[in-house]
Amino acid sequence: MASANVSSVNRLLSPEHETGNMRTGTSAGAAIHINTNIHPPQAQRRLETPSKDCVSPSRRFFPLPGPPSGLISPSTSPTKVAHILSARSPEQQAILSGGPITQIHNCRVLRNHAIEYDDVWFQDGRVINPTALYGLRNADTRIDAKGMLVAPGLIDLQLNGAFGYDFSFNRNDINECLDAVSRGVLLQGCTAFCPTTVSSMPDTYHAVLPHLGKRPGSLKNGAESLGAHVEGPFMNPEKKGAHELACLRTATNGLADFDHCFGLDNLRNYVTYMTVAPEVEGVLDTIPKLIKECNIGISQGHSVASNETSREAHSRGANMITHLFNAMTDFHHRDPGIIGLLGTSNDTTRDKKLGAVGQSVSAGNAEPSNIFYGLICDGIHVHPNAVKIAYKSHPAGVILVTDAMGAMGLPDGQYRLGNLSVDVGSRSELDGNPRAAIIRGTSTLAGSIVTLIECVRNFKEFTQCSTVEALEAASLHPAQMLGIQRNKGTLDFGADADIIFLSDDLDVKKVFVRGELATPETLEHAA
Repeated sequence: MASANVSSVNRLLSPEHETGNMRTGTSAGAAIHINTNIHPPQAQRRLETPSKDCVSPSRRFFPLPGPPSGLISPSTSPTKVAHILSARSPEQQAILSGGPITQIHNCRVLRNHAIEYDDVWFQDGRVINPTALYGLRNADTRIDAKGMLVAPGLIDLQLNGAFGYDFSFNRNDINECLDAVSRGVLLQGCTAFCPTTVSSMPDTYHAVLPHLGKRPGSLKNGAESLGAHVEGPFMNPEKKGAHELACLRTATNGLADFDHCFGLDNLRNYVTYMTVAPEVEGVLDTIPKLIKECNIGISQGHSVASNETSREAHSRGANMITHLFNAMTDFHHRDPGIIGLLGTSNDTTRDKKLGAVGQSVSAGNAEPSNIFYGLICDGIHVHPNAVKIAYKSHPAGVILVTDAMGAMGLPDGQYRLGNLSVDVGSRSELDGNPRAAIIRGTSTLAGSIVTLIECVRNFKEFTQCSTVEALEAASLHPAQMLGIQRNKGTLDFGADADIIFLSDDLDVKKVFVRGELATPETLEHAA
């Protein structure tokens, strides 16, 4: 097997060298492609501040090991494979003994809060470190991204339904509902989500929650289910929004009322987080118990809580705000309510370790940096200027959500949100005559019909933030909120290979879930 001179290879990998790939050959004619990171002259620095959009070269320059000692291929004998593996690190052993390897090249990659010219390698559904392959194994498949932006798949933490299905209404065909929604949103670039239920009667929760727990993403399953988000029914009637008044409850008996409503085992096994109003009787004292007993996250919403009450709820572990500005007390300078939690944050750095929602902080000593808040960026639920104010107050905590309902992806008409009837169409009473979902016979918004990538584009336009920040608000931040940022919302080594290709206009061009290419044809074939 011919080998490259090590000193010359290291010289090629120096930051000053701007060639593309070095190629070495084997006696069998196989080739090893070593990515040396093309660095266009116009992109020579990393992202320095959140407000600037720039492309930077990858700076991951590693000294390479000695000359290749063997290349594993399908024809390699078991004895030689064992010999090669025995001399390698655990990481190399895992990669070399794994399945087919795919390399995405000729792309710009969102990684480490910057856009880099780099490649993405994945195997067995996870992103891998290509330096572990040197001299040992080639990529089995190489995909030319044609200069597109490669980013982590999007994550939607509040999705009530889509494509004619509703997670609260379709209790008799809930599996069909989950499959249809999961496959549909996957093609839109959303690779993981929390199926969300609106306020319902106990029998509905007991029927649907066992079907809405965590489920891995795949071509068969569609986008990954991260576990249910239960929105209500422990909320304030004054801010019920598109929730049925008859379903709302109090927690006079504390945890026992939550057990009666949902079943604590359902909460433990199938629910990821819950929206509650902290001022509702019994709720505030029950928040730490829910976190400890059921290991779920708590979000504040549909509430008239004062700033003092909301801060106390936060100190007890409620580290999320559900759809900021909507269904809560308006901001007032003397008592800013839940919205005022953003003002307690003095952290705007991107790398701050943000606490996950399920992690309680000691009472009265809440860390302001671990506040997350959802924003519906459809241009209807929240005015663009309000979006910008929230973003400027606490950019590291913003999470873009759709709060989409069953009409998303479908034409105008009549739909369901739980037990409520919803009309979808152009609304002359709203500024700009937009297409919106309204509870029949009222002027109340009933969720949205926007897609998550549309929210990303709108957020970038409303705030003038960078592409990096807009995408991380719908990928990294929701993953951080759930404490799953090592696997989701990132393209770091070891993360799930949930990947999207995007145009310069942030249109989704290609989607991978756990390393599998998702198209209408591949999804249909796998179903």
